[in-house]
Amino acid sequence: MTKPRVNYDQIAPTYDKRFVHDRTEGIGKAILDLAQRLNAGRILEVGCGTCHWLAQMHRVSSELYGLDLSTGMLDQTRERTTVIGLVNGYARRLPFASGMFDLVFCVNAIHHFQDSRGFVSEAARVLRRGGVLAVVSNDPRGGRESWFVYRYFDGVYETDLIRFPTWKTVREWMFEDGFEEIEWREVERIVDPKYGRGVFDDPFLKKNSCSQLALLTDEVYRAGLERIEADLVEAEARGETLVFETDILTAMLAERKARD
Repeated sequence: MTKPRVNYDQIAPTYDKRFVHDRTEGIGKAILDLAQRLNAGRILEVGCGTCHWLAQMHRVSSELYGLDLSTGMLDQTRERTTVIGLVNGYARRLPFASGMFDLVFCVNAIHHFQDSRGFVSEAARVLRRGGVLAVVSNDPRGGRESWFVYRYFDGVYETDLIRFPTWKTVREWMFEDGFEEIEWREVERIVDPKYGRGVFDDPFLKKNSCSQLALLTDEVYRAGLERIEADLVEAEARGETLVFETDILTAMLAERKARD
């Protein structure tokens, strides 16, 4: 099944605005801590986007590589730095030599890869013996109530169920490719409810703020906003304050390529 694809070339010029309201400090810390524990010499981020996460790895190594399918996103990185090796390409066909990296990681990207299974196999190939693959992601199967966007925008939850592999599935892929689990742990939990009309101040409610909304047509997106407005009007008439829940758990699964 072909996954829906976000046009990140179009989003690229404003993509980094999401980090102005960064609610994901734990993610960066988890990856950096892992790289330091490994004393990683050569590091690759797949689905690197504008290299927000990869740039932090300079504290560990000067040999950093980023791969992304969007040339627009890579161009944003090139405007800021020339010390990261940037490559345009597919996660399922990494254009690197076998055994080249100590650490390969992806952050909130595996659900974008058309062949997520193929990515795991390619990561195994380009990692040295004892190297580590780290996948940072979340699983929407916690339910519609965990994020108000799922309730108000048609098709978003169903599409995420298609896009996001379960952790069990990712573990099985890694095991099949000879990885040995180091750890699975929660690295970020965003609990950020919005109250009443404060929901419209949520930066992640904007159309291109996240892939879930960016995939929607303008009509479907507008209809979701209208549902929110209608519920607010009804609640206000009753003298009540609506609560729009956000409770998103992000975890990191890190597995080591077998040494023999």
